[in-house]
Amino acid sequence: MARMTWIFSPERVDTPDATALRRDYYGDVAGRYWKRPATEAEIDEGLTNDGVELLTPPTGQFLVARYGEGAEAAGCGGVLMLDAERAELTRVFLRHAYRGLGGAGALLAHLEDAARELGAKRMVLNTRLDLVEARALYTRNGYAEIPAYCTGPYMEIWYGKEL
Repeated sequence: MARMTWIFSPERVDTPDATALRRDYYGDVAGRYWKRPATEAEIDEGLTNDGVELLTPPTGQFLVARYGEGAEAAGCGGVLMLDAERAELTRVFLRHAYRGLGGAGALLAHLEDAARELGAKRMVLNTRLDLVEARALYTRNGYAEIPAYCTGPYMEIWYGKEL
């Protein structure tokens, strides 16, 4: 049996696969926050003016993770340059069917490489306390809790890592 592989590549945020992944990401994190499925209208509203256009060089990068023989779009993530040396990790997501297959750690590594290519020496991120799987992923990959570097309604814990 052939071993399934992961492929990580930069992609515009408005391609059909990237758009579908971004919608799935927002639906997942919003639904968990609200403790009910997000509606299509709520997802549309959440993605409106979300700054995703900055996830392209030189201000950032957006990656799509593909898995398997058909290279199905399985996940995504972005990095956003905050200043000359700091990049922010954002929109890191794997569809549930692809979790547990080694893709999350590999996606993080590719996002860190993308940040380095943009000049970053440090990666930071913010997340919510209820996103326990994401928090475990970050700490497992060398991220440590740091003081808040930004504020917002869905920011409860901040992490950083030297690149």
